[in-house]
Amino acid sequence: MQRQSALILTICLMLVMPTSMAKQTVGWVERAQIYPGEVVLKARIDSGAKTSSLHCDCAAPVMQGGKQGLSFTVRDYQGNKVRFKKKVERIAKVKRHFGERQARYVVRLGICLGTTYKEVDVSLVDRSGMNYPLLIGREFLKDSHVIDPALTYITKPACRVEK
Repeated sequence: MQRQSALILTICLMLVMPTSMAKQTVGWVERAQIYPGEVVLKARIDSGAKTSSLHCDCAAPVMQGGKQGLSFTVRDYQGNKVRFKKKVERIAKVKRHFGERQARYVVRLGICLGTTYKEVDVSLVDRSGMNYPLLIGREFLKDSHVIDPALTYITKPACRVEK
């Protein structure tokens, strides 16, 4: 029933909006895919967070092309480990929900949510105490998505990404 309501809402919006203004509806929890590596994760969709963040294990500094990089491991929603090596874009000072500031490595990753693919900055953090390893924030969502907090898992990653 929820999926039918979301589909009807999406169709109605598409009929009254120009194609360039139509936005994809997502629930507050979705599956998303990160690239490179094509890793599918459960993601919390959070309009209260400016940037996206990702849980990672075993982050270790490495040199990559003469620049500081980071080697880290991510587990997909089935528990499989995937190792990444990415250039560190910056170290961000992130204000946590209880007011404390935390320094985090930021890397650039491709994220696929529904049919939308974007490359965005993602901060790496220990989210082991959280239910969802990926948090997708406003920087990714702006101009392309509308959140219906009554829904979950209404989209599947379906992006065509050129390698």
